[in-house]
Amino acid sequence: MNEKQLIDLVNELVKQPHESEWVEFKLNFHSPEEIGERISALANGAAIQNQDFGYLVFGVEDKTHLIKGTIFKPKTHKKGNEELEHWLAQRLDPRIDFRIYEFAYDDSRHMAVFVIPAAQNRPVDFLHNAYIRVGSITRKLSEFPEKEAKIWRKKVKPYEQEIARDNLNASDVIRLLSTETYFDLMKLPYPSNQEGVIQKFIDEKLIVKSRRYAVTNLGAILFAKSLSEFESVERKSVRVIVYKGNNKVETVREQIGAKGYALGFLGLVDWVNSQLPANEEIGKALRKESRMYPEIAIRELVANALIHQDLSVKGFPMIEVFSDRIEISNPGNPLITPERFIDSYISRNEKLADLMRRMGFCEEKGSGLDKVIFYNELYQLPPINVITDENRTRVTIFSYKKLNDLDKREKIRACYQHSCLKWVSNEKMTNQSLRERFSIDDKNAAIASRIIKDTFEADMIKEDDPNNKSRKHRSYVPFWA
Repeated sequence: MNEKQLIDLVNELVKQPHESEWVEFKLNFHSPEEIGERISALANGAAIQNQDFGYLVFGVEDKTHLIKGTIFKPKTHKKGNEELEHWLAQRLDPRIDFRIYEFAYDDSRHMAVFVIPAAQNRPVDFLHNAYIRVGSITRKLSEFPEKEAKIWRKKVKPYEQEIARDNLNASDVIRLLSTETYFDLMKLPYPSNQEGVIQKFIDEKLIVKSRRYAVTNLGAILFAKSLSEFESVERKSVRVIVYKGNNKVETVREQIGAKGYALGFLGLVDWVNSQLPANEEIGKALRKESRMYPEIAIRELVANALIHQDLSVKGFPMIEVFSDRIEISNPGNPLITPERFIDSYISRNEKLADLMRRMGFCEEKGSGLDKVIFYNELYQLPPINVITDENRTRVTIFSYKKLNDLDKREKIRACYQHSCLKWVSNEKMTNQSLRERFSIDDKNAAIASRIIKDTFEADMIKEDDPNNKSRKHRSYVPFWA
């Protein structure tokens, strides 16, 4: 929040008739322990009162709500040799992402505000105790079991619905968000008045209205003209890094997305493709000027990384370009096993996925992985690889290799993916279809047979008709079919 927004926030808060479970005023600092207890109490109180944030405001007299200013500077205050902010964060459980702001209310009055996210799913503890405000007094939450039960029962609000920036008027919303982009991508006429624009954004849950307007994380992450205007989503901007070789020793260039996904997606994909080398003539249906990787596959994988990321986990989508591969990763582990990506679809960000599809950035149904595998095979590339580790999902698409240069695991993975592609196309994999996938001559059918045998023994495929005794006409389906 900038200085004007912080001043507006304080002006709104002092209009409250009295301190509450989610707002507390103080003139000056008393002790670090007291602040820790207040953070716990305000986080828990905000959850009970259905507020997105609690506020601890230094510089306001609690009885009169007069704005007097404070001498307390929490950003530089220390507890022993440790910064106060870090000391507090280490003693809260869970470690909520509270923010501290210091600013000048005017030439003579300095203010400090703690903005504290509401507890979700469980109470926030400080030094192993949870607190709650009852009137103007802070008490242990355990003394009020009915209040504690409300927090445990409260459903977690999806990240998309959380507030990225509030206390805005209609003009602020239109200044911060590219409303024109929404109507262009949806192929809708732009409303003739501001009210029509605002109402459409409310309908789509891109903004909400309470006392004033607030932009949701969904609105910010998709339509922000500048992600830096929204602290909660700024860290979700996409990073693209191009390396010189096949490792991370030397970086050639790096790009960080500055706009919301809807504004920046096409430019992002174009920029990534511009960094990819042109391909020599290989495989079928390719010209010499073709790029090393199918552009449509890159587009689908980037869209998937944005849509399926776990937005509640720290981290950001990343595209890393090496000389022999591209790695596209996002925070969070998938909700389904990687082996079922091609035929199953579950999104943890339903509204984000819905809007991205309706705006034409990704497949209408499914994950689009069938399209990725189709073009991967058309370009005669090795199979894609999906790895999940350290709360991150990484999909790798590799540059061209000859069949003889693929190791056994890669051949099995390629065979399995080919069987999946055939299945979702209402077809079955055969020795002939696999030979076509790898451009194996008919006279070398035994090579395809060996790959199928290895994949079968790895329990990745099964015979479509186990009673069929004909080797020549045998067909195969994925193990889950």
